[in-house]
Amino acid sequence: MLRRIRIELARTKDFPEGSHAHGYELVAPLTEDGRLDVDDWKANRQVCTVHRFWRGEPDQTGQLVRTRADRWAFSYEPGPDDDEPIHRLEEHRFVEGEYVSVREADGDVHPFVVVQVRPVPGLS
Repeated sequence: MLRRIRIELARTKDFPEGSHAHGYELVAPLTEDGRLDVDDWKANRQVCTVHRFWRGEPDQTGQLVRTRADRWAFSYEPGPDDDEPIHRLEEHRFVEGEYVSVREADGDVHPFVVVQVRPVPGLS
């Protein structure tokens, strides 16, 4: 089932309380236990989107992709230059309170906490 997943910056040195103003909202199919449903992603990849919001920077919208190196990433433009890899995405559980790490295009890795998972009306 397709879900809208919101992840927000978890506690870091620069943000000891985390931040609601830094994160991602993505649409992806999940299994009953909250893991990425890879087969359903293959059938629905055109609607598996990501929206990056980061205070002080323009918002970005892109796709959840599988790269040529067989890794998951958020991609905003064609080509790998702006890809943001997610290590072992299919092993993560997208359940409120769980954590996910994202490597930004500049190489910095940030921890994020899952703050909301809800059905996508009309796409579930």
